[in-house]
Amino acid sequence: MSAGANLLDAGLMRRLEQMSIVAKSRIAGTMQGKRRSRDHGSSLEFADYRLYTPGDDTRQLDWHAYGRTGKPFIKLFMDEQELQVHLWLDASKSMDFGSQEGAGAASLTKWEYARQLAAGIGYMSLSRYDRVSAAAFTTHATKQLKLLRGKGSALRLFDFLANCQPGETGDMGAVFRNPSLLPRQAGMTWVFSDFLFEQGVEESLTYLLAAKQEVVAVQVVSPEELDPKYAGELRLIDSESGEAREVAMSSKVIQAYRDAVQAYTQQLKAFCYERGITYLLAVTDVPPGDFLLGELRRRGLTR
Repeated sequence: MSAGANLLDAGLMRRLEQMSIVAKSRIAGTMQGKRRSRDHGSSLEFADYRLYTPGDDTRQLDWHAYGRTGKPFIKLFMDEQELQVHLWLDASKSMDFGSQEGAGAASLTKWEYARQLAAGIGYMSLSRYDRVSAAAFTTHATKQLKLLRGKGSALRLFDFLANCQPGETGDMGAVFRNPSLLPRQAGMTWVFSDFLFEQGVEESLTYLLAAKQEVVAVQVVSPEELDPKYAGELRLIDSESGEAREVAMSSKVIQAYRDAVQAYTQQLKAFCYERGITYLLAVTDVPPGDFLLGELRRRGLTR
């Protein structure tokens, strides 16, 4: 059986097939898809008229308009063009965190949750004949899947995502400052990460903007990270560096931690807002299907 065959359940996939990613600007691609562009092309949806000029396709002449006005008008149609959708997943060690108890979404690590969100958005896009690429990044390695097109290639996307695993300490800036890894054409880039890097987050998002990408930053966090339920003397281990620290988890320490998390999240959100980047907070106790079908529509990212 394919490694990614069970990444999304059949019911969710059927619903995603009926949805479409909404881009702020229509992006012309190299092949026709099912996405309306502001450019006029050859799809069957009528857009406007203009006067005939030498060299135009005479098959587009509107003879009824000519009979009424005596002037040769050409029919213009909306061109349905593809969108290039790029999925970037943070594969640093901190993503391999989350509750392993219970069932459902609460049992997913951040990595597993991000992977399902990426699979859903990728499948939605492929079902609409958009082109989709995927990448999992750490400081020293970036595993990439080149652009796919068509619903029939969804299994290749799922297998790629299923076979990627987190494992290295990450430096986000070191990845995105490499121009060979950035998209070469305008498109839409989704970044799935907890964004828990000491540096490089704002730099990376800026590089993607410079590459003419409409950027969606999805911050994936576990409920324990937002509101830890620890108490007493604990030995905490940094998932990235492996360093350990003895901490007395008093109510004052817990509150200081909550304040720090909220401040960082608000800072990231403000940075994105000021630069036209869409920011989404994805908490792993919300079922991935609910996030894909509900939150994205509420934020105007799907229809």
